[in-house]
Amino acid sequence: MKKIGFSIGALQGRYGDREALAIARRIGADAVDFSLDKKGDDYRIPGTVYSKSDEEIIAYFKELGAYARELGLVISQTHGKIVGFRNIKEEDDALVENIRRDCLATAALGAPVCVIHNATSIHLGPDPDPELMHKLSYELFSRTVPYAAQYGVKLATETFGDAVKFNSVDFFGDIDEFMKAYDAIKSDARFADHFTVCADTGHSNKAMRFGNPTAGDVIRRIGRDIAVLHLNDNDTLTDQHKMPFSGTIDWEDTFNALDEIGYDGVYNMELSLGFYSKELLVETAEFAIKVMRDYLTKRYG
Repeated sequence: MKKIGFSIGALQGRYGDREALAIARRIGADAVDFSLDKKGDDYRIPGTVYSKSDEEIIAYFKELGAYARELGLVISQTHGKIVGFRNIKEEDDALVENIRRDCLATAALGAPVCVIHNATSIHLGPDPDPELMHKLSYELFSRTVPYAAQYGVKLATETFGDAVKFNSVDFFGDIDEFMKAYDAIKSDARFADHFTVCADTGHSNKAMRFGNPTAGDVIRRIGRDIAVLHLNDNDTLTDQHKMPFSGTIDWEDTFNALDEIGYDGVYNMELSLGFYSKELLVETAEFAIKVMRDYLTKRYG
């Protein structure tokens, strides 16, 4: 049976890490994407989990991983830092250390993959220098993938979309630039076994406005290097993170593409659970799981 998951960051923020896991299982999820990009996940903030020793970080997340397994819940992936390199040395160096802790926490949770974001036009402008962007990308991943290898997990770079405040494609929302940056790391034997891709369908749907491929064709282009998913929908104009089948994405083609590349992982949805109402986080997640299970059952049996 196909496994269905969703990103639980909003539930973690409201109910705490442990209760978010319990809620996810109670409403029918098989798996979760566990957020490591909350306010407290920064070693520079005193008193937070990330400010503690490695041993204390491991203990905290190992207990949560064990609890998830007791519930019968898979932590299929984590979502680490989303800020990306900004070409500000102090901030970029701090990000590397926080991503190291993301990898440590991911391993302790028992998850195989941690998703992080690349450098982005959101921070570096609508028309950034291509050479700088690829330099920042290479430095980010060449400095952090070794930590993934050290802790026995993988880092996943996420497909991008548009830089909405500039009404332009995000630099790495251009699939050619994305693949160039990905291949620069993946082709290096030191990094290849611990570097992969998270396909975000909503991001691809927004990048399509600027001449990029559909979500399905992005999946076909990347192929079997896709390890994890952020399934979500939108109107192509904003990053709505609506549930699949509620926006403009061609989902039949998207799932055809996943079948064509032999995807056999968790069908994880990354949704804005407060899109309809901030008081209906749990109910929105539960409905999305039911909709996805109904679709997968009809499609695959």
